[in-house]
Amino acid sequence: MTAEQVKQYKLLDPLLDSLYREFQELSKKKASEPVSKSKVKIVNRVLEPILALLQEEPQREFLNLLDDDELPENSDVILMLGQFRAAMNSFETTYGGRSLNGWRLAN
Repeated sequence: MTAEQVKQYKLLDPLLDSLYREFQELSKKKASEPVSKSKVKIVNRVLEPILALLQEEPQREFLNLLDDDELPENSDVILMLGQFRAAMNSFETTYGGRSLNGWRLAN
């Protein structure tokens, strides 16, 4: 764990939570409605650096970007974002707390 990884985590975790909440609301209203390509692009812009952050973690093999060729439904997106949230929670549990001083950094 490096200081840069902590910085990335602190940047990405709130963005992921925000996306999750937004899609949770969309899913309540229109669960089976396909997501637009622009929304897929927005979500993937957050998920790509999370995948890079988690590349050495065991959960990484279960995480994928949204497919913009076969547009997912809102309920699919919320399921995937839930998996990403679980992986990020595991990352935090493994490496430390919410402040830089609480993280276990490599020398």
